[in-house]
Amino acid sequence: MRAARYHEYGDTTVLTVEEAPDPTPGPGEIRIRVAAASVNPVDWKVRSGAVRDLLPVDLPAVPGRDAVGVVDEIGEGVHGVAVGDRVFGLGGVTGATAELAVLSAWAPAPAAWSDEEAAGAALAAVTALSGLKTLGPLSGRTLLIEGAAGGVGSAAVEIAAAQGATVIGTAGEHNHAFLTALGAVPTTYGTGLAERLADLAPNGIDLVLDAAGSGSLDALVEIAGDPARVVTVTDHRNAERLGVRVANAVNDSAWLAEAADLGERGRYTPRVERTYPLEEIAKAHAHSEGGHVRGKIVVLL
Repeated sequence: MRAARYHEYGDTTVLTVEEAPDPTPGPGEIRIRVAAASVNPVDWKVRSGAVRDLLPVDLPAVPGRDAVGVVDEIGEGVHGVAVGDRVFGLGGVTGATAELAVLSAWAPAPAAWSDEEAAGAALAAVTALSGLKTLGPLSGRTLLIEGAAGGVGSAAVEIAAAQGATVIGTAGEHNHAFLTALGAVPTTYGTGLAERLADLAPNGIDLVLDAAGSGSLDALVEIAGDPARVVTVTDHRNAERLGVRVANAVNDSAWLAEAADLGERGRYTPRVERTYPLEEIAKAHAHSEGGHVRGKIVVLL
């Protein structure tokens, strides 16, 4: 199969497109013929070697965690899915940006989603759901999402709004119309946030989800009034210091099905900023590393 690979840790110059062995699904896994895969910050952090102590990989490695495609092989013990089904889902820390990929969690891809949208859904959705479920019931609550225009943040906005929350999202001014379209009340991040929120939410902020990891966790705890009302999906170091709960992505087929159901009902549509062909995988990673991505970056196979 053709795949993006890197044979050593490093910057984007270590990425190449080459022939690689076809993967085989193990028990409880499926293999898909990939239509598109997304690029997430974890992909280039793993590729660079920055997190090798936490997330070591065998080299050479194929970058990517999530993809969409058509099932072409089913592992032992798998039920409820058939060869030819169009699914989106998650594999391991690596392996998705290739013509064939093995998934350990998946769900039917909504017909309403394009391949590009479905490719950008899995990791963002399960990360957002992990954070939101950790916060507890959302109906009737006012939720602040820090970093609301990114892949996880934008997913969290739509999912929380669908659950009955009033959502306020922080982003740069150029993304405010985008947040409004998602169903959030937009505001800028940084200095003066507490004062701006006092005007937007005079009864206060009930819950906070940090999807930015920008070092603002101290201020977010102060805004919420209690670290128990704040969850971060990015800032592990400061969370431990402040007593804030951390939520991590989980390869959970039930959560993917929950996101897909929202997609079928028109309540959640993954947003894609830009797509790249497989041959431009290095450009796709560089784009992600540049930060300030609106929604997701997707690689087309």
